[in-house]
Amino acid sequence: MRIAIGSDHAGFPMKEIIKEYLRELGHEVMDLGTHSTSSVNYVEFAEAVARAVARGEAERGVLICGTGIGMSIAANKVEGIRAALVHSEYTARMAAMHNDANILTFGGRVESPEEGKRFVKTWLETPFEGGRHLQRLGKIGELEEKCKEG
Repeated sequence: MRIAIGSDHAGFPMKEIIKEYLRELGHEVMDLGTHSTSSVNYVEFAEAVARAVARGEAERGVLICGTGIGMSIAANKVEGIRAALVHSEYTARMAAMHNDANILTFGGRVESPEEGKRFVKTWLETPFEGGRHLQRLGKIGELEEKCKEG
């Protein structure tokens, strides 16, 4: 699977660990930055990963900032993105199973590298359940359309 990954300066150390872990799992990784711990604005990296996923250049995305909150908020502004902020293996599983999240976000300052690896692995290995959740995703799509109209 091709996975786009991005972070801000606070998430950079974790991004580097998760990037290598994804490669170990056999995935192709698109690193869309940042590339150091120099202070940057997370929004541009959230947008880059979200647009890569929305355009189909990557099947999924991973975003890491200090808490994961800002990345989640920004990525979800891009049409077709379902970015889920997770803080446990359970929330990572539900993000995939019930929400078909195409981007996973979490905090580089609040999660350990081992937790981050477990979240990513769980999310990637959990299939979307479909069923009643398809209807809910349809409603999210309808809401996106309403918001475009004003």
